[in-house]
Amino acid sequence: MSFTLAITGRPNVGKSTFFNRLLEQRKAIVDDVSGVTRDRQYGVAEWAGKTFNVIDTGGFVPDSDDIFEREIRKQVAIAIEEANAIIFMTDAATGITELDNAMADMLRRSTKPVFLVVNKVDNNERLLEASEFYSLGFEQIFFVSSISGSGTGEILDAVTALISDKDIAKAEAESALPKFAIIGQPNVGKSSLLNALIGQERTIVSDIAGTTRDTIHTHYNLFNKEFILIDTAGIRRKSKVHEDLEFYSVIRAIKALDEADVCLLMLDAGKGITAQDLAIFSLAVKKGKGIVILVNKWDLVEDKKTNTSRDYEKELKSRLAPFSDVPVIFISVTEKQRIFKSIETALEVYESRQRKIPTNQLNEVMLKAIESYHPPVVRGHAIKIKYITQLPTHTPAFAFFCNFPNDIKAPYRNYLENQLREKFRFTGVPVRIYFRKK
Repeated sequence: MSFTLAITGRPNVGKSTFFNRLLEQRKAIVDDVSGVTRDRQYGVAEWAGKTFNVIDTGGFVPDSDDIFEREIRKQVAIAIEEANAIIFMTDAATGITELDNAMADMLRRSTKPVFLVVNKVDNNERLLEASEFYSLGFEQIFFVSSISGSGTGEILDAVTALISDKDIAKAEAESALPKFAIIGQPNVGKSSLLNALIGQERTIVSDIAGTTRDTIHTHYNLFNKEFILIDTAGIRRKSKVHEDLEFYSVIRAIKALDEADVCLLMLDAGKGITAQDLAIFSLAVKKGKGIVILVNKWDLVEDKKTNTSRDYEKELKSRLAPFSDVPVIFISVTEKQRIFKSIETALEVYESRQRKIPTNQLNEVMLKAIESYHPPVVRGHAIKIKYITQLPTHTPAFAFFCNFPNDIKAPYRNYLENQLREKFRFTGVPVRIYFRKK
């Protein structure tokens, strides 16, 4: 998606409501506490047959000492840099404030098209009061009500007029890119990994648990590798989810799992794998996603004997059983150790998940494996598997045609799965097996 529109403005003018209206879905977390949108939120909007990115930024507060507000200010600067056009949102109910003036100052210096949008104009009286906003000196000014949606069509017309056919072609190429979600508990270093990989502060990193409340998409294109990285809010156990916002973030992270092709499950080396991580892992397996496990903060582990990482991995895989054929990489985000290896591995898993095996090769290899270890006899019947085919699904799935499909038990199914993994390199990919009547 090459064309990007950024929505900026001070806190609480209704940027997120407007963002949701453009996307026609509840994507930004809307709550009337100032500073709820901490990071830039990304979404895709469509109007008049043209699709474009929309960034919703944290509210702009120029001279505040609050750590988040200082970070939000940096975020706004980056959003302005990334965008092709900017919506500067103000609020008719409160009129022009010092913050609006500070923001206008910053935006007048930008060479990009700026649309001044005056929100909360929901009656004629408000429309009269709103005329003071002409004094900010922007050519394109629109009066809207985000909640009812009046006036948004005119803005969308003005924005889409800027999008060329070349932009559209570029957008189509992007939707075909691999998508990797970085998931895991709060504070294992997910945002730091994202920032280390792309070499700029794309998400707010602080040691307050739960900073990333929304999922964040980043288009990565370096060293001849191109993919989308999704950074998610940390997933916590239900009992720990106190705030509503936290609850939305968990749902958001689970939705990010749906979007992703491969999940990078991050663990804290000091804490090991928790019940919560196992729950995330089995959710990813259930959804048929590729999985790579990243053990972060490996540099902080005291007492590394010769086999520590080998023992650690063995212990880890015993907890992940039965599906233990997953890559485990020991990384340190702060020391930048093996972080690029994790991406290379994720790309390999992505390739494996897409792999289609020719039917003749599949039958040749698997019938040999069945020949060397037959299914157990059930009720005096020998089970015969005659033919195998790969199903046309997103994740690798195989149908084994046999005479008594309901009588094949788990141990034999596991044997077949392990053979498929071994012979066709499905490391890190859940494999589905179905038995059908021939």
